[in-house]
Amino acid sequence: MNLSELNPGDIVYALQEIANDGSIPDLPEEHLLARAGSRGVIINTGHLEEMPEREVYLVRFEDESGNLGPELGCWPEELSAEPL
Repeated sequence: MNLSELNPGDIVYALQEIANDGSIPDLPEEHLLARAGSRGVIINTGHLEEMPEREVYLVRFEDESGNLGPELGCWPEELSAEPL
């Protein structure tokens, strides 16, 4: 399945480790937010005002205990619709 076919509530997987780039102020920069293969849920999709041609996905990933973490903006190349 193609990512562009997914909607809020659908499951995605991290293709790589995703760390805080400083956009989540309550966590240290470089804090690991999702390991490669982590399961997440799409919260919303959209585009950045300064890059309207680029789609961005707002995702919450599960931690090792199954708890959902903070909302993260992810690029399509960081996500998979299929488990790794």
